[in-house]
Parts: sequence; C-alpha cells; structure tokens
Amino acid sequence: MTTTETARTVWLDGVNPVTKLLLAVLLSVPLFASIDVTSALAAIGLQLLCLPLTGLRLRTVLKRLLPIVIFAPIAGVSMLLYAEPAGHIYFTFGFATISDDSITLAIAVSLRVIALGLPTILLFGGTDPTQLADALAQVAKLPSRFVLGILAGTRMLGLFLDDWRTMSLARRARGVGDRGVLRRFFSMAFVLLVFAVRRGSKLALAMEARGFGSGIPRTWSRPSRLHPRDAVALLGGIAIMALALTAAVVAGTFRFVWS
Repeated sequence: MTTTETARTVWLDGVNPVTKLLLAVLLSVPLFASIDVTSALAAIGLQLLCLPLTGLRLRTVLKRLLPIVIFAPIAGVSMLLYAEPAGHIYFTFGFATISDDSITLAIAVSLRVIALGLPTILLFGGTDPTQLADALAQVAKLPSRFVLGILAGTRMLGLFLDDWRTMSLARRARGVGDRGVLRRFFSMAFVLLVFAVRRGSKLALAMEARGFGSGIPRTWSRPSRLHPRDAVALLGGIAIMALALTAAVVAGTFRFVWS
C-alpha cells in the first residue's frame, strides 16, 4: 500500500479491528448456505461497491486478489469432475463426468472462493497490526501472551519478504538466479524456513527475557473501544449478505449446499 493510501483518513479506520473480524465472518459464513453463481457475483459486486470506505485503490485490491483468482479454479475441479451429472454430458472417464450441472457448480465454487477471500483483503488491507493486538486484548479479552505472540509474528512477515528479495538478488549476482525456476523456488523456500525458525527462536527468547511471557496483568498504552460505527459496519455486512442471497432466490439459482 502506498504512502498516499495510509495518509488518508477513511471510514473503515474508525471501525474496531475486532468488529472487522466479526464482519469478515459475517461476510463469509452465509455464503456456505448455497452454491450458486448469482449470490457469489452479487456478494463480490456489493463488496467492491464498498471499496471507497476502505481507502484502498482498486488496483491494489486486484493485485492482492490475484493469487486467489489463480488458485480458485482448483477448488472447482472436484465439482467439475465428480459432481452428480445432470443435463448434457460432455465427457466421462471412470468416476469423472463433466456435464452441464457440474460445469455450473465448478464456476459457482470458484466464484465463492473469491467471494470468501475478498472481505479479508478489504477489511484488513489497511489495518495496523498493533491496533489489532490492542483490540484483541482489550475488547476480545484474549490472553496478552497470545496477543503479543500474534503481533510479533505479524511484524516478522515484512522481514520474510525482504529476505526473499535479498536472496533473489544474491543468487542472481552469483549467476544462479535465472535458471531452474522450480528448483530455485524450493531451495529459497527451505532457506527462508530456516531463517524463520532461527529468528522465531531468538525472538521468543528475547520476549521472555523482557517479561512478555509473565502472567502479571498487562497495561495497554492505546485504548481500544467499540463505537456506534461498529454497529453500522455489522448492519452493513448483514445487508450485503441478505441482498446477495435474496438475489439468488429471486433469480431462481439458490441451491442449498446439501441439495
């Protein structure tokens, strides 16, 4: 996210991070009630309409959504091959059958994966990890040791990206970074795993030495509270899901997940 994006004050900044967690669940769980294209498309469209409230650029959201879009069809493969055949049958091999119904279900499942991943990107794309930790400890009343561990781990993610870029540049400087894409990926992933274990061990030892693992109740310098805006956000999430499922019912495509 660019500096310009973080400098702006947007509506979602006033929503408590714990409310964002509840909102992410609220925007995801109801989608499991039905497997159809209409509700998934409606949910994606309504969520994108809320983009100005997040302060994120559409290009940034699409860029972060790209890995989900790439891997979403994998979730639909099982439906494509092994769903109960109905309509015209195009291909049959053993237990695998591709029919009109299986194609529709595969598309619906793939879109549903995107609809499930989009709320997380929109809600937490600009959330500060420290604010999230404050909210988990003060509002959700989670143990401080657990919360501080999450915060420390979250702060380490940026270092992993820096390590990956550094290793890529170092290998390319030695002339071994331009060939064998798969071999390079797995070797670098293993090195990154070693770095993560070593860094995690040192960080845990340092935090214990500084009293972060103590059972004594901690104080928090930044208060985290719920506000009326949190209720508005939850009502908005309920409205989005209600409209998405209603659209499927009206269009006649609503298909209960167990049907």
